[in-house]
Parts: sequence; structure tokens; C-alpha cells
Amino acid sequence: MTTRVLVLGSSGRIGTLLRRSWAQSDGAVAQPETEFVFQTRHATAEHTQDILWDPLQEPSSSVVTAGPFDCMIVLSGIVPKPSADFTLNTTIAIASITAAARLGIGHVLLASTSAVYGNYSDSPFAENAPLKPVNDYGRSKLEMEQAAQAHARASGVGLCCLRIGNVAGADALLCNGAALAPGETLTLDYFSDGGTPERSYIGPKSLACVFRSLVAQRDSLPSALNIATPQPVTMRALAEAAQMPLVLVRANEEGHQHITLDCAALEALHQFAAKETTPAEMVRQWKDLRQ
Repeated sequence: MTTRVLVLGSSGRIGTLLRRSWAQSDGAVAQPETEFVFQTRHATAEHTQDILWDPLQEPSSSVVTAGPFDCMIVLSGIVPKPSADFTLNTTIAIASITAAARLGIGHVLLASTSAVYGNYSDSPFAENAPLKPVNDYGRSKLEMEQAAQAHARASGVGLCCLRIGNVAGADALLCNGAALAPGETLTLDYFSDGGTPERSYIGPKSLACVFRSLVAQRDSLPSALNIATPQPVTMRALAEAAQMPLVLVRANEEGHQHITLDCAALEALHQFAAKETTPAEMVRQWKDLRQ
């Protein structure tokens, strides 16, 4: 039987890349095992089949009619920018879980962020590490996780908060690099050993496959899960794989070279091919989905 998934918030950077990835993979098979159905607050000519519904309101007749659904993915959230109201992250999460309960959806995958860990350690952060976010965005996502977990328990909904690392093509480095004018360069910090920042990344097509795996195993997911490929990458290697011009500057004392995730729990649920951990493959996936 086909598993039906309601996806909220597919118009952002990550959502757009996922949507294109799923469309490509679904086109390769006659009967995909997972059907992704997308919600939007505003009708568009590009996506005429989307369900028109504001998740902050009661479930609309269109979303009720489109059901039933086996799982909900919540990608909606407030992105970091000046004057952003990060308290809405909790509001959106609570409203989404409430809607899932009313629609009879037993499992929700909620997009969080690796920023909930902070930067206090050079060792990879596992899901049971202390959570010490250092900025308003990270703090708002931690508050969201805590409130959402309590609300999900009270609502009888299974919830997994996905602490997503950097997604190639939705990250600052590659997006800034793609916007460079001729003659402009990217600036990267380097540290005393000559290395540049090391971070946990995942390619957008790899992320789309991870979501399929998590949906399939939704009954046995933990309350929180790190999302990235098993091996972190350096920012220099990623920029060079994308053939973006670089200028290196010495990092200041506040800089952190290593901020990475321990993804052993994810590896137990999803098998990565070796090439998926390489900057070249991450960049290839991103470029393949660009329009």
C-alpha cells in the first residue's frame, strides 16, 4: 500500500529542493511507495494540485477531503533574518500537531535545527548532548521542541524533531556563492592548522531519501534525530567542489572550527552510499535541482 504524507511548508529553500527531489524520484517508478501531498497558504499557477490551507487555522475542507494521511512532515518555520518573530516557530509546531491529531495523523516529523546544540564542543553532538543554543534562532527552536513534545504526548501523536544540519543548496555558503557577481569572491575563515570551518552537511536528494526512510519507520523513531551525512565536510572543500572563488582570512578568537553532528542514530535507520558524504556529490545534487 502507498503511504500518504502531508507536507507543510514546501515553499522554502529546503522544501523546494525536497519537492523537486521527490518529483524526480517518483517519475522513475510506476507506483511510488510514498505519496507526498503538499499544503500551501496561497494558490500558485506552478502548483495547482496543492492543498490550500493555513495550518494556523482549523483544517480546511480541502485538506480533510484529501485525506487520509499516514504521516505529516512540518518544514514550516521562521528563518533567521532581521526582525524575525521566532516565537512563531512554537506556534506553528503546536498548530501543526493539533491539526495532525484532528486529521487522524499519528506521526509528525518536525523540522528543527542543529543550532539547538550551540558550539560549546569540538566533538560531534549526539542527540543526548546538552542543548546550549547561542542565538535567538537556536533558542526558539529548542523552545519549540520542548513545547511540541509535550503537546504531542497530550495529543497522542508520535513526534520526531529533526535536528537538521546544513542542506547543500539551502545553506549560506552555496547560496552566497551562487549569487556572486563576476570578479567577486567568497570569504572563508581559516584556523591555526590551516583548515577552514568543518560542518555537518547533506545533499538535497540524500535528504529526500532520508525522509522516505523515516516515514517508512515512523512507528519506531526517537523523539529527536540528527540529520546529516555521517562524515562532516570543510567549507573550503564544498566551495571548491562548486568551483567558487575563495579568499581565506584568519579566524578571530570567537571562531569555531568544528561544529558537527553525530549521526549514528540516523545511520541505524538509513543507509548512505559512500559518495553521498562527499562535497562533490552534495554539490552535484544541488546543481541537478536548480532551475
